[in-house]
Amino acid sequence: MKQRGRHRRRRRGAAVRAFLTGTALALTAAATLISVSQADVATGPGALKPLTSPADTGALRLQEHMVADRTLNRLSAAMGRPVGMDTVLDSADRSMGTGADCSATDRASLPVAPAAARAYCWDPADAASTAWRPASVTASGEAADGVRGTRRVILSGWTHSTATGRAAERGLARVAFVDADDLGHLSYRWALLVVPVRGGRDYRGLSSGISGMAWHRDKLLVTTTAGSADALYVYDLDRIQRTTVDGPAIGRVAGGWSADGYRYVLPAVGSYRFTSGRCAPSGPPCPGALALDGATGPGGLVAAEWTAPGSDRPARLWRYAFRTAPGHGGPLAADPAGRVDAVEAYRTRAAGIRGVLPDRRAGAAGAADASWYLGQLPASRDGHGSLWRQDREGARAAHCGADASHRCWAQAAGSLSYGRGTGEVWSLSDRMLFTLPLTALERSLG
Repeated sequence: MKQRGRHRRRRRGAAVRAFLTGTALALTAAATLISVSQADVATGPGALKPLTSPADTGALRLQEHMVADRTLNRLSAAMGRPVGMDTVLDSADRSMGTGADCSATDRASLPVAPAAARAYCWDPADAASTAWRPASVTASGEAADGVRGTRRVILSGWTHSTATGRAAERGLARVAFVDADDLGHLSYRWALLVVPVRGGRDYRGLSSGISGMAWHRDKLLVTTTAGSADALYVYDLDRIQRTTVDGPAIGRVAGGWSADGYRYVLPAVGSYRFTSGRCAPSGPPCPGALALDGATGPGGLVAAEWTAPGSDRPARLWRYAFRTAPGHGGPLAADPAGRVDAVEAYRTRAAGIRGVLPDRRAGAAGAADASWYLGQLPASRDGHGSLWRQDREGARAAHCGADASHRCWAQAAGSLSYGRGTGEVWSLSDRMLFTLPLTALERSLG
């Protein structure tokens, strides 16, 4: 199988924590080295504009499409009993580096202000690839203590290039299951995202960019490629299947089941599609970033529209409620016909949004003073991006460098994930995974 490597364990202790903290302080000191044009310094997304008209909110409506139980049961009957996340984590065969283990180029991609508290680089076997790129992360779902089952877990979504590599691999999506019990040493294992076909008698690889990812209870929701009527795919983390054949094919093969060399696959259990068709500037938005709503109560799923960095076209931010009634159905709150409507929506002048996170300091979903953190790529798509805290009154960002630039966030920044139990925000910078306290964002952005 793919992912062979040494599975090392290091003892967690005060020395490790002190070392990692020192690394963060060193990264903060590097802020004075960053300098960009005054155009980057002056621009900002301004205030949020609420969207309330039926024409605006109607474009956000989804239709639920869940895979039939008989299809999923047929697949698991053929492949064998699904395994749990503990099985995947216990077989982790990749280790993440910290500090000096990471290259200077990787460390330079981290945020300048607010600085990362802890940062990790991927195993060299994965970091060396230019075809696979990370973009999304979600940590410990909605668990109040930051733990899922008996483990602290982080999931990171990667997408393969559609232009390079073997034709069979192009556009595929995979998820790293990261064991984060010991923050001094993270390890992980890959699983390939797939979609059941032929009534569960086979599966195909999910060919889609997954720039957004959110973990709610036992479900993982991921965004789909721009230009599709599909908005989200849904995966059940209790339905991880083990493959039996180590080969380049994906699906059923002579002698068993293959997944391009991956030991585990995660079959989709459903999807959500825009009722008004493919995403387009004049129609439904192309979902980019996803996150869980951090409000108390059942919360919801928040999303940001993907628009090109530097675009003059405003982007949309919106929220769907989660289903609270028991019974069969997807994770989002749908009417009897399976339709899902947004319960909150805004327009922002931010473009190139790669991370979104609601900050509801009033504690009530939909509060008038709710604000949103937005991680933004620069217009040039080169160098550091910006992190804004935006509400109905305006937008604020951290400053760094001699010219007080707003470009203080990570390079090629990924999605944002907040853990209520730990108070930490996890994100990605190009080739690194990092975390920092939510309080650090609050102090930097006001």
